[in-house]
Amino acid sequence: MDTILEINNVSKSYGEKKALENVSLKVEKGDVFGLLGPNGAGKTTLIRLINQIITPDEGQILFEGTPLNSGHIKDIGYLPEERGLYKKMKVGQEALYLAELKGLKGSQARKALDYWFKKFNINDWYNKKVQELSKGMQQKVQFITTVMHNPKLLIFDEPFSGFDPLNADLLKNEILFLRDNGATIIFSTHNMESVEQICDKIVLINASKNILHGKVKDIKQQFKKGEFEIAANGSFRSEWLTEQVELLDCKTTDDVSIMKLRIPKGKNADLLSNILRYTDIISYKEILPSMHEIFVQTITENNNE
Repeated sequence: MDTILEINNVSKSYGEKKALENVSLKVEKGDVFGLLGPNGAGKTTLIRLINQIITPDEGQILFEGTPLNSGHIKDIGYLPEERGLYKKMKVGQEALYLAELKGLKGSQARKALDYWFKKFNINDWYNKKVQELSKGMQQKVQFITTVMHNPKLLIFDEPFSGFDPLNADLLKNEILFLRDNGATIIFSTHNMESVEQICDKIVLINASKNILHGKVKDIKQQFKKGEFEIAANGSFRSEWLTEQVELLDCKTTDDVSIMKLRIPKGKNADLLSNILRYTDIISYKEILPSMHEIFVQTITENNNE
């Protein structure tokens, strides 16, 4: 897969404070790439570097193989966590102005704006002032101004902030729609459930350093603990278990026992065969850790080193 953004050994300091230290990563075209980390880890600094708001002290940033430069501004759309719309401007007027700053001509901007306003069903907002809109409504407008010039790379920093669940799902679907239509997305959030739902790959930054990165599915496999859930008919009986299998939890409902077990590698078949001597197995699945669990474990271990 082609790389759209490459960060090579980038460092950035503010006085004595290291914001980023020798950070490297690659963002592949067509991915939703999760940028994760606790507050103060360096995520915002990295986003500012990509947007050329600041420059690195060391290292290099490449965009489609070329050193990042002012000509790439039109290829990047950025939705910041702190919103920056002009409150007293009319929504349509401001959206057109921002689109033209990104290189769209007047007719192109109006066509793009018409498409997105219809898609979000907000045509009647066109002549309203931004300050008349709720925080969630303003978020929709800023999302539109971020994507309407059809950039190659989109950076969303906590995009669901201020949204109710219904509108959060709407925005999530639009992010996936953009990905499916060729956009690459950097997605910065503290919401690990959203990471599970939409991210292909992640990088986890802590204390200015890249401490974990890769495909979400591979990372979940890396952190698995040999835990499984087995549902079987009847009330739990100790003789169901074989040697070295650890029962972590068991609940019986409607004459079905749901067991959470830690099973040593290579012992699954023996356990299943043994349970079948006594009862029927209804379901069997491996329990993989959530991204929330992985985040907490990794940060805690890193801070304790």
